[in-house]
Amino acid sequence: MFAETAYTICENVVSGYNGTIFAYGQTGTGKTFTISGVPKDPVLKGIMPRSFETIFTMVQSDIERQHLVRVSYLEIYNEEIRDLMSKKPQKLELKDKDTGVYVKDLSTFVVKTPADMLKVFDEGTMQRHVGSTNMNEHSSRSHTVFTIIVESSMTDKEGETHVKVGKLNIVDLAGSERQAKTGATGDRLKEATKINLSLSTLCHVISSLTDPKCTYIPYRDSRLTRILQDSLGGNTKTIMIAAIGPADYNTDETITTLRYANRAKQIQNKPRINEDPKDAMIREFHDEISRLKEQLAGFQGKGG
Repeated sequence: MFAETAYTICENVVSGYNGTIFAYGQTGTGKTFTISGVPKDPVLKGIMPRSFETIFTMVQSDIERQHLVRVSYLEIYNEEIRDLMSKKPQKLELKDKDTGVYVKDLSTFVVKTPADMLKVFDEGTMQRHVGSTNMNEHSSRSHTVFTIIVESSMTDKEGETHVKVGKLNIVDLAGSERQAKTGATGDRLKEATKINLSLSTLCHVISSLTDPKCTYIPYRDSRLTRILQDSLGGNTKTIMIAAIGPADYNTDETITTLRYANRAKQIQNKPRINEDPKDAMIREFHDEISRLKEQLAGFQGKGG
């Protein structure tokens, strides 16, 4: 599964492209297992831990460029964005800028090994909203987005520094579901209503992007589709994994999932390498190192 879907995306991210991998489907069909699996099991680990290892293998084998890898982890719960790595749960806001939509005040962490990434993932996952329904004992009650940013720089013969920034979003969606089947009441019903709202908006976006007569794409109708705006019809290489169950009891949901997967295949994105972005952190580190070297040289010149 990883080799067929995610490996090429990881290669592209290290080269400076944006990538998105997301699993879509009904509750209980294995989306979270496909994305995460059992992270520390060599056989059962999912797409996310394999992506961690692959990206670092590629980074460490590229001796011509310097690399900086950062990660962040958020969830969308009841249409509110939460930083899963923050000790103080607070509602975060989405903002627009030249390079696309971003989450204001979302914490990012510099990581140096796949184990560092896995630690961030484990700590964030412990704070994620899950709950029990009739369809799934450990149902994901929120959408999560784990983002890996790979910055690389190389100095040419003229002394010019060239920076590339690739970004990988690994998205674990909450399951689409019918309230009558899940037996949802109270908070579970409220969660399901918000989940279904954002997933139906995602389906509307996919339908709009594949309808040649459509003049308006409803990205702004939910937080999820705003975050995924660039992944659907924008500057991103995107993989959608359709998760379905074998039970004839769920035939309608299975057909719906396959229908939207078929539509999503027709979306035309326009990916390009992100070269010399203005806000690359690796550039700030280079400037800081140069400034400190100048200070050090000044101290040494004074005999200090």
